[in-house]
This record gives sequence, C-alpha cells and structure tokens, in this order.
Amino acid sequence: MLKRITINNLALIEELEIEFSDNLNVFSGETGAGKSIIVDSLMLLIGARYDKSMLKYGKDKGFVEGVFECEAKDNGIVDTDDGLLIVSRKFFKDGKNEIRVNGKQITTAMLRELMSDYVDIYGQNEYQSLLKVTEQRKILDNYIFGRDGAPLDTQRRLYDEYKKLRSDMASLGDEAERARRIDVLKFQIQEIESAAVGADEEQKLLDRRHVLMSAERIKNALAECLGRLDADDGAASAVSDSVRAISSVSSLGDNYASLHERLRSASIELDDIAECLRDELDGMDTSERELDGVVARLDKLRALRSKYGAFDAMNKFLADAKSELARAENGADEYDRLCKRESTLKKELFDSCVKLSELRRDGAKRLQEKILAELADLGMASSRFEAKFSDMPDIEHMDGKTTAVGFDDVEFFLSPNVGQPLMPLAKIISGGEMSRFMLAVKLITGDLGNIGTMIFDEIDVGISGAVGLGVAKKLCELSRSRQVLCVTHLAQIAAMADRHLFIEKSEKNGDTVTSVTPLDRAGQIGEVSRLSGSRGISDTSDKNAEEMKKWSDDFKASLGR
Repeated sequence: MLKRITINNLALIEELEIEFSDNLNVFSGETGAGKSIIVDSLMLLIGARYDKSMLKYGKDKGFVEGVFECEAKDNGIVDTDDGLLIVSRKFFKDGKNEIRVNGKQITTAMLRELMSDYVDIYGQNEYQSLLKVTEQRKILDNYIFGRDGAPLDTQRRLYDEYKKLRSDMASLGDEAERARRIDVLKFQIQEIESAAVGADEEQKLLDRRHVLMSAERIKNALAECLGRLDADDGAASAVSDSVRAISSVSSLGDNYASLHERLRSASIELDDIAECLRDELDGMDTSERELDGVVARLDKLRALRSKYGAFDAMNKFLADAKSELARAENGADEYDRLCKRESTLKKELFDSCVKLSELRRDGAKRLQEKILAELADLGMASSRFEAKFSDMPDIEHMDGKTTAVGFDDVEFFLSPNVGQPLMPLAKIISGGEMSRFMLAVKLITGDLGNIGTMIFDEIDVGISGAVGLGVAKKLCELSRSRQVLCVTHLAQIAAMADRHLFIEKSEKNGDTVTSVTPLDRAGQIGEVSRLSGSRGISDTSDKNAEEMKKWSDDFKASLGR
C-alpha cells in the first residue's frame, strides 16, 4: 500500500508531501482545486505516459515519488526483500523522464508491469474499457481463474502448438511449395555458413576501418615523429650525445652512475621507438587495399544481419533452418507424422476449449449472483444481469473459431430497471449506473488478488442520497481489507474517511498553487457540511454533518476490522 507521495513542480503543485492511511483516504475540494493533479501524480507512479504539458509552467524539471509497503517477493524487475517499493519519476520540459524503482532505472512498460501487482485504479479509462466485449471476458476470467490460471495456460499452450503444427503441415503438404522451400533453406544455410561470421567480427572491422580511413593522417604523424627522432640533431642523437657526456663521470658517484643508466635506457627506448615507427610506415603501403577489403566485408556482414539478425540470432536461424530442411527433405514421412499428431492435438485443444467454456458458464452464474447482490446494496435492487456466450462449434468446425483463450465471446447484458429488457452494457447503462456496476465488479474481483491499493476517481458520478450512502459503505468495507484512495464530491463518502485530505488552490507570490491539507475531525465535519450543500443555510448544518460522521464511525466499528 501507498504510505507517502512527494510531488514537485507538477501542474499547479509546487511542492507537496502527502501521507496516507492504510484504510480509506478521501480527497475533496472545490471544482478546479487540483484533485485531478493528485490523480495524475498517482497515475505517473503506476506507469502513465508523461506529457511535458504536465510540468509546472516556468520550471525545467519536476519530480514524483511514492513509497509503497509491499510483500517481499521476486517480481523479476526489482528487489523487494525489505518489503518496500520506492518509485521515483523525474520529468523534464523537453518531454523526457527518468524512472527508478528502489534505485534501479527501468522503462515505463516495466513500471506498468510491476505496479499492476500493487495498485488498481478506476477512472474514465476503465469506464470505457469495461464497455469492450473483450474486457468483459477478461473480467469473467479474472473472477474464475484469478487464483489458478492453469486452464488458461493449458489452452494457450495447446493453441500455440496446434497453430504451429498446422503451419508446418501447410508448408509440407504442397510438393511444389516444399521443393521451393528446400531451395530457399539450402541457399540460406550456405550463405550463412560460407560467410563464417565471427562473434565480434563486425566491431573489430569497424575499429579497423576507422584506423584505415585515417591512414594519411596517421602516416604524416608517424613520419613527423620519426623525423624528430632520427634527424642528425634529433631527440635520439641528443640523448646519445648525453649518454657519452655523462659516461665520463659515471664512475665518480652513484648519482652520476644512475643518471648514466637512465640516459642509456632512454637511448635504447628511443632507438626501439624509431624502429617501430619505420615498421608502421612500411606497413601503410597496403592500407588502401586493406580498406577496400574491410568495407566489402562490412557490407557483407550488414547484408547478412539485415536478413538473419545479429550473431546470436543468425546462429539460431541457422540451426532452425537446418532442422526445417531435414524435415522438408523427409517431407512425406514428416507430413504423415504431423497428420497423426494433428488429429490427437485437435481433440486435446477442442476438449480444452469445451472445459474452459463450461468453467466460464458455471462461473458466470456465480458472478451474476454476486454482482446482483452488490448492486442491490448500491440501490439497484431491480437490476437483472447476465453474461451471454457465443455458440460453441463442434470439433469439425472449430478451426477459425478457436483462439488462445478458447471459443467464447462473452458479453455483459444488464437491465437496471423493471420493465426494461436485457441490453448490452454499452447501450443501456448511465454514468451513475456505470459507477455502481464498476464498483460491484471491483468489490468482487478485487478480493481475488493481492492488490494492496485501489484508487477510485469519479466513482460518485451521477449518484446521490441513499445510493451515495450505499457506495460509501461499500468503499468503507473494501478499505478494511486493502487501502482505498477516493476522489469524491459526495458528503456520504467523505464522512467515511479514515484520512481526509482537502485540496485547494491559492495565490502565492503572484502564482497559483495547489495545496493539500489533512483535516482534523472539526475540519472533516466542516467539509462534509460543505459537500452536503447545507453549510451556511442553517445553524444545524454542521450538527447534521457531525451526526453523519458519528454514524460513519459506528458503521466502521460494526465491521470489526
């Protein structure tokens, strides 16, 4: 769960640090105060795309950091052995950003994958997502297989194997196509093997080409250096003369003997360097021819890489090509073998699809009962709900109707009112009904995983009164088993807050800034009164808000958690 968030230079926020309760955290404030900025900050922490327009005007960079308390486990991305995730995201005015988790730099995609295990969010995007038929099947699957994905894993494995087998059969079943394929494979194998590419050959050639392309400059430098050493009045001659001069006194003291030896060594070293320079200059005669050869070889390697990939990928391609060639050259026998396997595998895949469909249809009945029960508590007791399935094909007609997730197209149908027919979710549901339906789904499926934090943005769209109270109670119940963060305009939800954070904007040094203030009990009562629309109307408005807050306290106590 989220313990703390720090925000710097995001939109209207200059600098903020917010601490959270483990239970129900509520954000409220006037329209336009900056509640959406807080949500945007949270979204950045779980992998939302950063847009440079999010940076506070006039600033070069910003920062968001969240400290999450989590279960220690190996997630394959970062180490969480100490039970902490520290997610930081720096962003800049050029649109670039830098993401680190526990000090390790990762990509946005990796962040999304990682945080999907810890945070679930409901907002407008999720609203739209739920209306998609493919997402509705996923919700049902999450409900049924949330703790055990084995049936789906089996289906994917069988489907992938069957798809590949059919592809292999198609290529082997046509004699003319098989002959063409054999010719192609032989050419590819010969092309790769004859090239005899070394593991790091391309980089070595690039380095050598760089040297050869600088041959003239190198040659001039070597010649100048040799001239300065070899000239009659050059360095080598001067040092040699120095050796002779010092030798006459080298026997008169250890210091002079030492200087003589050092000068003699320098003379030998300079002679050796001069010899090396001559050798290098002599070898430059072949540079032009060698450069042509290096360029030609690089062109060859690049052509191979564009066809077959880099060194490791090329070797894998070669191994796969040899294996396929062996099968193709024994095409008739291989085709017969694949036909036998196809018959068995098709039956296994069909049985897997049937099993999945049966599990889904049985699970859909249980999901229906649970959703209707939740909707009744949320003021939609007259609702009817049903998950409808596409027809199952028989084994003879399964091809083209089978996917990695089975036969089933699943679509949610709802009738929110008495006398209305069941209609697809996207055609019948209003904003308020959508909010309650999504909450019902979250209440049911959220219990299946280990998500520690759930964020609700605009869960109260289109609802009020007794319905609002029902939503508030459900959010409170949910927050007893996991952390809930909720942006709200409803007094009923605000009254349930374990930690109430008031968002407002003000002027500071000629700038508009957003601030967040944790409310004490008196402040909470005042805000509940404001949200109820009664503050200032009568002397009893705050008293009513206080009673609402007391009722919420009693409700939380009744949960016993």
